[in-house]
Amino acid sequence: METNPLKKLEAFGQSIWLDYIKRDLFTDNKLKALITELCLRGMTSNPSIFEKAITESHDYDQDIKTMSQAGKDVNAIYEALTQKDVQDAADVFRTLYDQVKGQDGYVSLEVNPHLAHDTNGTIEEARRLWKALNRPNVFIKVPATKEGLPAIKQLISEGINVNVTLLFGLPRYREVAEAYIVGIETRLSQGKSVKEVVSVASFFLSRIDVLLDPLFTKSTAAHAKELQGQVAIASAKMAYQIYHELFEDERFKKLAAKGANVQRLLWASTSTKNPNYSDIKYIEALIGPATVNTLPLETIKAYDNHGKPKACLEQDLDKAKEIFKYLPEFKIDIDHVTQQLENEGVDKFIQSYDQLIKALQKNIKEK
Repeated sequence: METNPLKKLEAFGQSIWLDYIKRDLFTDNKLKALITELCLRGMTSNPSIFEKAITESHDYDQDIKTMSQAGKDVNAIYEALTQKDVQDAADVFRTLYDQVKGQDGYVSLEVNPHLAHDTNGTIEEARRLWKALNRPNVFIKVPATKEGLPAIKQLISEGINVNVTLLFGLPRYREVAEAYIVGIETRLSQGKSVKEVVSVASFFLSRIDVLLDPLFTKSTAAHAKELQGQVAIASAKMAYQIYHELFEDERFKKLAAKGANVQRLLWASTSTKNPNYSDIKYIEALIGPATVNTLPLETIKAYDNHGKPKACLEQDLDKAKEIFKYLPEFKIDIDHVTQQLENEGVDKFIQSYDQLIKALQKNIKEK
């Protein structure tokens, strides 16, 4: 185990979470084996993951049939299926959660993506899901939209763990971290404990390169080649510097002294989309303390096979800054790009959710 690349990542302070959930993981101790063999420290889900899990298997058919015959509507069935999977996964991870005193062992469930621009709706649904899951080692996922920011503050102040998802831009990351810190301050001002309140900020990365690389590939400009496949990593490195700035200053140190946890950065969308790049590109460059990388199983296995861990998240910072300086040469407004990706991300999750609901409706009729 000492030579296991995934174990070495843990030694560098990075946790690997599985970006996948499906009911067959809870049979024959499959998830327990992955925790032991691949050093998994958590799990995430989203509407796209559930759509794939439920529509591409028969694992859920009997539950769907039983609930439909009992008169439950399609939305109630969707919630029951997804909540059960998250609860079962959280129960498997509970031993780890207890062992590491709440630093890892979490499973995430997302609010309905149709609520991404509805602050009050997000708050109400997050409260309801948190109560229904009834597990300390779960996160409620809230999109990092403008409307999501006040929801994050409120939920953290209520002691609800939040995984801030669909985060793309650096200015928005500052706002997300500020929302978390204000939520902690508010909770402390109410005389409540913050020791068990946790949050992660999930930075989506590979989609940035997928969008921008075609512009660099077509260009004959001087810096075009060196920008290919580098903007996402540069974004992550700059985000990590913001993390240091916000969570190592005097303001947060005072909160930490009262038990507050830092809001860890989580690298999401880190499977490589471009076949010309290394299949572990978005792992190797992003290793650093107090971070999480959430990966599909095939990418985790690839890293287990040929990963070479070393702390590199704070290397080449000058290069990362230069990359951002070059972008205007290509008429790229990075804030516009990240807003576009946020909009597309919300739309993608809505589409997955709606497709799953339609598939469930069809399944119910066939039963």
